[in-house]
Amino acid sequence: MDAPESSPLSPFHLAFPVHDLDAARAFYGGLLGCPEGRSSDRWIDYDFFGHQVVAHMVDEGESESGVDSNAVDGHDVPVPHFGVVLPWDRWHALADRLRAAGVEFVIDPYVRFEGEPGEQATMFLLDPSGNALEFKAFQDMTQLFAT
Repeated sequence: MDAPESSPLSPFHLAFPVHDLDAARAFYGGLLGCPEGRSSDRWIDYDFFGHQVVAHMVDEGESESGVDSNAVDGHDVPVPHFGVVLPWDRWHALADRLRAAGVEFVIDPYVRFEGEPGEQATMFLLDPSGNALEFKAFQDMTQLFAT
């Protein structure tokens, strides 16, 4: 099997559970500013920075939402999580907007692996249903898969 092409990137699709569509709409559409696509009374599509994510309504207790973590650069990184790699300036603008909105971060915005291969700005937060999101940025995008 051939290795996947590294460029150009194709949009990813991710469906994830939520417990309250109105809260999801306020978080993804309002706070994060993601345009809403198709929707029903049980799900909402979003343009998540050029990628398609779908918030699917599940009843409380219907899904297992236990959050595990792994230690990365001295922080407990929630697993599972999803997110997006943004341009450096756009990441900082989002971090500023989230701080101004009083968002409680799982991991506050900071630069991880500073001065090392793969140096990146990162932050983690939870959506209203407890799904962990990571937003990251690289000043040098060639470091995205650095080892």
